[in-house]
Amino acid sequence: MEIFTLLETLEDILEESKGVPFSNKAIVDRDEILDIIKEIVLKLPDELKQAKWVKEERERILVEAQKEADDIVKEAENRIISMIDEHEITRKAYEQKAEIIETANEMSREMTKGTKEYADSILQGIEVALEDALKVIQNNRKELQ
Repeated sequence: MEIFTLLETLEDILEESKGVPFSNKAIVDRDEILDIIKEIVLKLPDELKQAKWVKEERERILVEAQKEADDIVKEAENRIISMIDEHEITRKAYEQKAEIIETANEMSREMTKGTKEYADSILQGIEVALEDALKVIQNNRKELQ
């Protein structure tokens, strides 16, 4: 960086300058010092612009990195919510499955019970009819004897 070289030159000039007796002051060539300062001022804006650009670029990178981090967190949160929803849907499906199976088992028990009752009533009717037929047969046998 040329500015540092110019500042070192300025420092050298001050160190090599003659001192004023009984003080901390020095005698320097005003024109030479002013020329160096003007040169520093001329070179300073480019380096300041570069420093400003570096700072802005750093800020842009930090903002971009923060945005990317926020996006990753948001995606993770959405994924967690999705997994929770899937878990909830699965849980509800298992609950419905259990209810459907219980309802089917209850209907099966009722149908079995109804079938047995129907068969029993048919058999009871046949039994009564057979008992009546047996009585008729027994009465007919008695008459034949």
